[in-house]
Amino acid sequence: MDAGVLLPIIIYILLSVLIVFLIILCIRLIKTIDKMNIILDDVGRKLVKLDGLVNLIDKTTDFASSINDKIVSKVSGIVYKFFKKRKEKNKDE
Repeated sequence: MDAGVLLPIIIYILLSVLIVFLIILCIRLIKTIDKMNIILDDVGRKLVKLDGLVNLIDKTTDFASSINDKIVSKVSGIVYKFFKKRKEKNKDE
């Protein structure tokens, strides 16, 4: 055998090994991508549930804030009226 026959045989064998390696690598990548899709779907579902919880907390804090604002306005109105009456009393005397 001379180099003209041996060299193409070696190249064909190496190319065959490379093709088999690339096929195995692609199969593993496909499996990994499938696992990633499953994980991302699970994370997406959990985020939707968490978003609902955050919305509930947001509505609750908004409600509590509005009640707090009403209470503060009532108390400040009472205090204002008290000092207004007291000021008027002092002017009359």
